[in-house]
Amino acid sequence: MLDIAAYGLAFALILFIAVLFWVVSLVRNDVSIVDSLWSLMFLLILTLYMGITGEQGPRGWLVLALVAIWAIRLSVFIAIRNHGQPEDLRYQTIRKNNEPNFAFKSLYIVFGLQAVLAGLISMPLLVAASGSSSLTWLDALGVTLWLVGMFFEVTGDWQLAKFKSDSNNRGQVLNTGLWRFTRHPNYFGEFTLWWGYFCLALAAGGWWAVFAPLLMTVLLLKVSGVALLESTITERRPAYADYVRKTNAFFPGIPKA
Repeated sequence: MLDIAAYGLAFALILFIAVLFWVVSLVRNDVSIVDSLWSLMFLLILTLYMGITGEQGPRGWLVLALVAIWAIRLSVFIAIRNHGQPEDLRYQTIRKNNEPNFAFKSLYIVFGLQAVLAGLISMPLLVAASGSSSLTWLDALGVTLWLVGMFFEVTGDWQLAKFKSDSNNRGQVLNTGLWRFTRHPNYFGEFTLWWGYFCLALAAGGWWAVFAPLLMTVLLLKVSGVALLESTITERRPAYADYVRKTNAFFPGIPKA
């Protein structure tokens, strides 16, 4: 059973941390730092929730370990990738579309919004941590999905970083490795591991938390993931149009002839 009071306090602390990062973004004039904070929000809210409730079974420690590995890895990867780089093109567009006074608007357009989304999408994690029942086959299924998701996300990120590090590939399109079977292996990995988290919540009786992976799926496909990234990429890389014709957008599949 979800502890509403503990959830409310943990969520309030996440909002406070989002405000602190917003202040840092004002100093740096770069809101891209929110990307490094995104995954850590889930780890923080889960850790705070478990610390406040004080009662965890084996499933709680399992989900905490899975979230910690995923969140820290992703945050560090993004921080290293963005170090020394200008503000991400996505946020440059958002900044341009929300002037004047974007500095203030970014508090709720960027940082506040992501904190609220994290608070909603974290529900399966908290439900799983609240359950004290023994582990079942649903937990095994959840861990399996998480492993598949992490493989696609980590491998996809590594392959793309290696491809971009070669100056000869500038302006080219990565179509080897996992990128041969899906145009967004890292997003597919994110999708898969979140359904893995839901399986852990389902094992604890939290069927109602299905809205969280559904919301994450919509975000990945239609909002901040595939749709946003591909909205301008063909203009910057003409070869991408041919890549689109041959390669599945999201779910892995055999490339078309």
